Amino acid sequence: MRYSSDVIVIGGGIVGCAVGYYLTKKGLKVNLLEKDYLTAGSTGRCIGGIRQQFSTELSIKVAMESMKKFAALHEDLGTDVEFHQGGYLFLAHGEEKKQTYLNLIRIQQAMGLDVTFIGIEDIVNLVPGIDTTDLVGGAYCPSDGQANPFLVVDGYARGIRSRGNVLTGKEVTAINLDKDRVVSVTTRDNETYYAPVVVNAAGPGARNVARMVNVDIPICPERHEAMITEQMERFFDMMIVDYRADGCYFNQKWNKGSIIGCYTPVPNVPGQDLGTSFEFAREMGRRMARLIPRLSNTKIIRQWSGSYEMTPDGNPILDRSNVGGFWIVGGMCGHGFMLAPEIGWLAAEYISEGRPPYAIDALRLSRDFAGREVMK
Repeated sequence: MRYSSDVIVIGGGIVGCAVGYYLTKKGLKVNLLEKDYLTAGSTGRCIGGIRQQFSTELSIKVAMESMKKFAALHEDLGTDVEFHQGGYLFLAHGEEKKQTYLNLIRIQQAMGLDVTFIGIEDIVNLVPGIDTTDLVGGAYCPSDGQANPFLVVDGYARGIRSRGNVLTGKEVTAINLDKDRVVSVTTRDNETYYAPVVVNAAGPGARNVARMVNVDIPICPERHEAMITEQMERFFDMMIVDYRADGCYFNQKWNKGSIIGCYTPVPNVPGQDLGTSFEFAREMGRRMARLIPRLSNTKIIRQWSGSYEMTPDGNPILDRSNVGGFWIVGGMCGHGFMLAPEIGWLAAEYISEGRPPYAIDALRLSRDFAGREVMK
């Protein structure tokens, strides 16, 4: 049997499924191949936050457009993805951080984002019982939010199946070329899938996939840990971000009341090791309880780890390579879930129309990776 399609997408996380879904909406037949199960990589290990508070016009635009797509997913996919706009609150401990946020807010507001700098009294009303020691205010965007990664991916996958296939347990072991153009891929079970376009959306494994066609991409995974607590009565609505050196970020799941969160390890832990540490559970508990003392006796019921796919400049890659028909969409640097709807749509437009619908030069594969961060 000959398995043919217009496009092959490698990777069954949020990015791969979003790319495949929006290509399907363009009328193309897609075969999506996932080596394990959908969400087996970074997506199934993220905490589901969606924000628009970024630092440059491109990143803010991508995030705002992604938020619009999240808001429409219930209708588009015909399923509830547990999308809820409870906001994001970036806390400012000290005048220097306050000034940083004020500078960013000017850029964000100029792009039309509903973000303001709020004072301590407003923060206390939003987060009852928060410790205000050294706190001078915070950047608050009420339209930021959260969604369920598993439900979003499932919805996208069902959309792909309307014209193509979503195949799990299909590890790609070779990408086959004819005169420097992709023609097919071969899987570990010796099946061959044919298409003139192959999209590498393999998340933490993207660099290994690219090496199959002798393309080197600067995407390196690093480990981040997360945890979730027992359920409790809801008492705050937004993602709280504490950017102190020993800070963290967490929110309360809107339909269950559990607290879910993580922090960025220093130094980072490179590689795809998905082990967990007692140090994280102890530290994360301490950091949350310091910020909201009423959480001191809250039980942690589970912890896990996942991979951020990092690039040297902190920006994703969305571009074609020098191998004909071979595309890279990855290196999301911890922002894959929140940006995937727009990134997936951009990729589908670029692949099908030959050019992106707006300038995304900062996401080129050929860029200077020592440049300024866009997606910070």
